Amino acid sequence: MAEFVSEYGLLILTALWETLLMVFLSTLFGYLLGIPLGVIAYVTDHGSISENPVVNTIVGWIINIIRSVPFIILILFLIPYTRLIMGTASGTRGVIFPLVVGSAPFIARMVESSFNELDAGVIESARAMGATNFQIIWKVLLPESFPSLLRGMAIASITIIGYIAMAGMVGGGGLGAVAINYGYYRYERPVMNVTVVLIILLVQLIQLAFNLIVRKVDKNR
Repeated sequence: MAEFVSEYGLLILTALWETLLMVFLSTLFGYLLGIPLGVIAYVTDHGSISENPVVNTIVGWIINIIRSVPFIILILFLIPYTRLIMGTASGTRGVIFPLVVGSAPFIARMVESSFNELDAGVIESARAMGATNFQIIWKVLLPESFPSLLRGMAIASITIIGYIAMAGMVGGGGLGAVAINYGYYRYERPVMNVTVVLIILLVQLIQLAFNLIVRKVDKNR
């Protein structure tokens, strides 16, 4: 045990920190892109507050095309653009851009779904009171769907952890890279076991944290 810790302890801790950093940044920027996409997809849909079939079709196609590409292929496809934007296509920094691109459409659909769960009467009441479309989005849609958006954020974060693990196969950083490079290629089974346990614990902690936050938010509403 002591020998394992001395040989791989720092490596695994560094990979864990890289994974946490990638999850945080990718979720943050994924939502910065995903929420506007989800809002546009919802408000331009048939019968919504700003119906626009052309815009809705274009946004829908963009979301669906990116979502249809397996993430491992998306990473490879984006390599030239990742190098241009991030300066590298490998390691922790090189994975963040593909993670954001891959997660944003997924987040957009969850945002759209959260809005669709709202009672249409709430929106109609806001319109009857003279609220503009922007006010409906900012003061009705986003606040009323906040608990649902938080639940979606938990799903998005956990999905991104899975993406990070896959990115380890093509030069990404984090626990996925350690599992592939040491646990698989070098046949270091204990390293593989530890990384799998850490990923499982990370997923459980994220889900638990968001469950507690959602309960608190719902009680305060």
